[in-house]
Amino acid sequence: MGRIIAIANQKGGVGKTTTTINLSACLSESGQKVLTIDLDPQGNTTSGIGLEKSELKDTVYELLLDECTIKSCIYETQIDGLHIIPANVNLSGAEIELLGINDREYLLKNAIDYIRDDYDFIIIDCPPALNMLTLNAMTTANSILVPIQCEYYALEGLSQLIHTIDLVQQRLNPKMIIEGVVFTMYDARTNLSMQVVENVKENLNTTIYKTIIPRNVKLAEAPSHGLPINLYDKKSAGAESYRLLAKEVMNRKDL
Repeated sequence: MGRIIAIANQKGGVGKTTTTINLSACLSESGQKVLTIDLDPQGNTTSGIGLEKSELKDTVYELLLDECTIKSCIYETQIDGLHIIPANVNLSGAEIELLGINDREYLLKNAIDYIRDDYDFIIIDCPPALNMLTLNAMTTANSILVPIQCEYYALEGLSQLIHTIDLVQQRLNPKMIIEGVVFTMYDARTNLSMQVVENVKENLNTTIYKTIIPRNVKLAEAPSHGLPINLYDKKSAGAESYRLLAKEVMNRKDL
């Protein structure tokens, strides 16, 4: 059965999409069969993996509204072993359109249950909000991976996220756990980055991945070319870091 990981943090700009794209690509590079699900209406994961989001007929939006089948909204990518369920701006209206639907928190889970055994990993990119889309990701996922940027307000909003995860565990998905925390945008030249890492380790009672993702120019450039970092610049510090993170994720025996 495929392991489903939601990449979540309601704070924007922490590296959720970057982590979704590059973790997915590095897992595929390691021989895993991976499905990436873009649940963010901005569709940045979709374009960052190389799809033209405005030209797509069936997306996660149509899937949630039961206007297409799960098979018709899964697209191949330029990366061997990596498929994607894409998103575009249409998804921004889903929150309102789902209001009248019973068990709307389980729409994604019910669809994914049909194909989860086809993949080793399913990676979900959540929007930067604790909304119905994020709830759908959390009811579908086995675990939540939380990217935290190495900046001054790193812990801001984190307690709210953990509270939401607790509520989802109690009421909607008791099997879901926090996969762990991964630090992003780390700058070894600053004391602040080191202080943030230490602060989080002292205040969070959860797994913290050893791999730390550096602030890296190539990582920032890759999405504009529609490529994950391991294809855009396979020898960059960003590519090496995401390969190490993928290895850590694969080696987790407790999940």
